[in-house]
Amino acid sequence: MRNIITFLLLPIHIILAQNSLDTIIQLNEVNATFKATGSSPVNYQNISKQEIKQKSIGQEPAMLISNTPSITYSVDGGHTQGYSYFRLRGLDQTRVNITIDGIPLNDPMDQAFYFSNFADILNSVDDIQIQRGAGVTKNGNASYAGSIELFSEKLSSPENYHFGLGYGSFNTLRTFASFNSGIKKNKALNVRISKIYSDGYKDHSSNNSQSIHINAGLFLDKSIWKFSVLGGNQENELSWMAVPESDINCLRTTNANSPHEKDDFSQLITKIQNTFLINSNTIINSTLYYNLANGWWNFDLDNYYGDTGYGITKNEISSHLLGFFSNYEYLNNSMKLNFGMHGNAYQNNFLEIDAISNSIFNDVDRFKKEISAFSKIEYRVRNLLFSADIQYRQTSFDYDSEIMDFKEISWNFLNPKFGISYETFNNGLLYVSLARIGREPAKYDMFQGNDILYYIAPMDTNFNYIIPQYGNDLIDTRAEFVNNIELGIRKSFTNGTINLNYFYMDFKNERVLNGQTGPSGLALRSRVDNSIRTGLEFFSEYYFNKNLKITNNSSYNYSKVLQDEIEFIPILTPKLIINQEFSYSLKNFTINLSARYQSQSYINFENSESLNDYFIINGRIDYKFKNYFASFFVNNITDNYYFNNGSINSDSWDYIPDGTRTLYVQAPRNLYVSIGCNF
Repeated sequence: MRNIITFLLLPIHIILAQNSLDTIIQLNEVNATFKATGSSPVNYQNISKQEIKQKSIGQEPAMLISNTPSITYSVDGGHTQGYSYFRLRGLDQTRVNITIDGIPLNDPMDQAFYFSNFADILNSVDDIQIQRGAGVTKNGNASYAGSIELFSEKLSSPENYHFGLGYGSFNTLRTFASFNSGIKKNKALNVRISKIYSDGYKDHSSNNSQSIHINAGLFLDKSIWKFSVLGGNQENELSWMAVPESDINCLRTTNANSPHEKDDFSQLITKIQNTFLINSNTIINSTLYYNLANGWWNFDLDNYYGDTGYGITKNEISSHLLGFFSNYEYLNNSMKLNFGMHGNAYQNNFLEIDAISNSIFNDVDRFKKEISAFSKIEYRVRNLLFSADIQYRQTSFDYDSEIMDFKEISWNFLNPKFGISYETFNNGLLYVSLARIGREPAKYDMFQGNDILYYIAPMDTNFNYIIPQYGNDLIDTRAEFVNNIELGIRKSFTNGTINLNYFYMDFKNERVLNGQTGPSGLALRSRVDNSIRTGLEFFSEYYFNKNLKITNNSSYNYSKVLQDEIEFIPILTPKLIINQEFSYSLKNFTINLSARYQSQSYINFENSESLNDYFIINGRIDYKFKNYFASFFVNNITDNYYFNNGSINSDSWDYIPDGTRTLYVQAPRNLYVSIGCNF
């Protein structure tokens, strides 16, 4: 351990010199520690502020990022609001590192993050970077499948006011206002507040949510201090249960959840960040953050089991996450050097009570701790850029209940990454990267989809749980690993750009989707010995002239799982995804037409049942006049009847017969209109 820390801290290079305020603002605002650049040997893609603003209607971010290669998504309620989920290369979002300004957003315990807790979050985002594959080291859980980095709107932007109002199908309403002061007398303030409501497409699947983002800065001679608050609340009528296909054929809007199943969640993230510029080459970023989540949801047992007498349970969660990270960066014309450390402590209390009598069935506490350090270097020799990145990460999990004892579990990982890029003539870049990443299983995986550990204990003939002395005897704590190779080319032309990437991911102990759904609504995963995911990803953007732009985001995926000498294709992993977009501008108008094709994907281990392929077309017309704008959206123009998520029911406890196809229907043709102004 001491040798590892010594190695990680070796590249310290501090040179005292004078600095300018302009330099520190510029360096700080690019968040260079985590963000890949044009010459990095990393498979990445940026989504610009302009694109975010044009396409954002307050929808779940999963829908926006699905326009990039290898990403699929689904929404519980079938529309743009409420709980949504995405998968990258067939790996679900708990395998993707998600951050905002370097702060980890994934829940440490279950490693999931729900954008819906922060309604209209994209309205506070300046740009997004998606790194597919291992990428560069981030704070928080491992970038196992990839990473999604959100960057807040820059405080150094000019003073502006922004107001907007939108209304659309399913009684969907969005309103927001934002203000950015710009830097005045070394101070800056950015505030955004949003309100979103939708009845939802499915029956009783409404979403009522609001959020606020406050970001303030103090710009001194040698440092910047930032304070921010990101808060949100949502109240949902739940629709997480997949619906039997026969019920959907009778009524497309059928909701398998009962009207009694609702939730109310609030989340608050605060941070204090300091950027200290030693000179124009050397910078230190330090951040203290706190994440509070609190809420409840109801579970209608009578509806789930198709019987009476079980009643409704109320599940309450309260969690606290306190963390700190600090990163040092030195750069000159030929070298970029980073090292940093990150640590946090997490506590989560879970209560399961009777919704009528408030009698407590279960009261448990879960704990997670993490500490990590990394060292990273990029060194340029003429047209070659060499990159090396190594991270040491230690994490532990503990569980406390009155039912059984538990021994704390800990994992240690050393995650190395190497890459080379070569700048060719005529603005071309060839790159290759190799990485090995290890990560601990999520609590949800270890507990087989349950919040209470003893629910997975065996039962006696009288259906009483057989409680072991230690809960550890019930779970599989084996870590999962991936060896990742990325090989690609990026090239810029006079009229556009292209990026072609080949990836190969070789897994050990991967936990893959098994087509089943747990009692809390999330998809269940099973551990498999060996699996691979490989394929091609393509991005291109081409301007035929100053008015017409064509964009393509496509991917081909070839994946296999080998378990007990049986080979099969992973669930919800389509081979082919094509996103094609045309944008034509004329004076104050812009007409946008986009199409998405997604090939069939299996929904069970046996590969005997699948979701059909589908093709949808969306359209948008934008109009701008001076400081005013208006947009008209038409989604699923051809009114296609399609599913992008589903399972084969195999829960012997519920009322749906085993082997039944259960699906998540998506919305038919729907409209949305937005208006707004900027000052």
